[in-house]
Amino acid sequence: MNSGIVYASLAFFFWGLFPLYFHALDEVPPQEILAHRMLWSLLFLVIVLTVRQQWRWLPRVLRQPRILASFVASALLLTANWFIYIWSVNNGHVIDASLGYFINPLINVLLGLLVLKEKLRRGQWIAMAVAASGVAWLTWQAGELPWIALILGITFGGYGLLRKTAALAALEGLSLETMMLFPLALVYVLWLSWHGHNAFLNTPHDSTRWLLAAAGPITAIPLLLFAAGARKIPMAVLGLIQYLSPTMQALLGVWVFHEAFPPARLAGFLVIWTALILYVLEGMWVSRRNSAPA
Repeated sequence: MNSGIVYASLAFFFWGLFPLYFHALDEVPPQEILAHRMLWSLLFLVIVLTVRQQWRWLPRVLRQPRILASFVASALLLTANWFIYIWSVNNGHVIDASLGYFINPLINVLLGLLVLKEKLRRGQWIAMAVAASGVAWLTWQAGELPWIALILGITFGGYGLLRKTAALAALEGLSLETMMLFPLALVYVLWLSWHGHNAFLNTPHDSTRWLLAAAGPITAIPLLLFAAGARKIPMAVLGLIQYLSPTMQALLGVWVFHEAFPPARLAGFLVIWTALILYVLEGMWVSRRNSAPA
């Protein structure tokens, strides 16, 4: 139990620091950061799979079109999520991005209702209604939908839904996704190089090259820690720990990147945080009730 909490906490802590990493690469266009993230992630994952002698799954999966199709879909959702997140950080929308991951658990509940035909308990319906009112308030206050948060929440929720029903574990699944994305990323980086726009080659800063190359372990290590932790702790505990990441991102947006956070916006966040507290407490109460001896 203790090691699982440590692994999961480290994963969400690293994810919470992501705005600092992507902001340090603000001289590189978001689509190029995304391409390098795919390239270096695959290199890192190949090394990990080779060291662990964990390649037996690949020939079997390549003979199953249905599995491949599901991972094409999850790879596209992951790509969209990564791109919007990188763009948000490098364009002064760290707080909006953090909101996307605050509402993500509630989007997961909604997807479970619509796609998996799961039943919602009364407490979950109340949490969903409170969260919807918070999003409605933010929309009215800003004069437009919080589209960054909604896209991030929906794409990551869809990705989680596909991975929940996937036939591969975290390491193998992420490796297959990056293998699928690798050719597109490689062609794009080669095209940039041909036209003299490859930031990795042209930047005058060695730190930028090192940061781009570090995208591999920076992407994969939190995912591996998350997978290791999720196997060792209850979902209720994991659900509480997961709010560490967007909380850190929101605080970085206010304290480090000095983004505007007026009282009207804070009110909308407080409503959504209230919904999350209701959701988590209701889940813990149900879990405790179900585990109690008859």
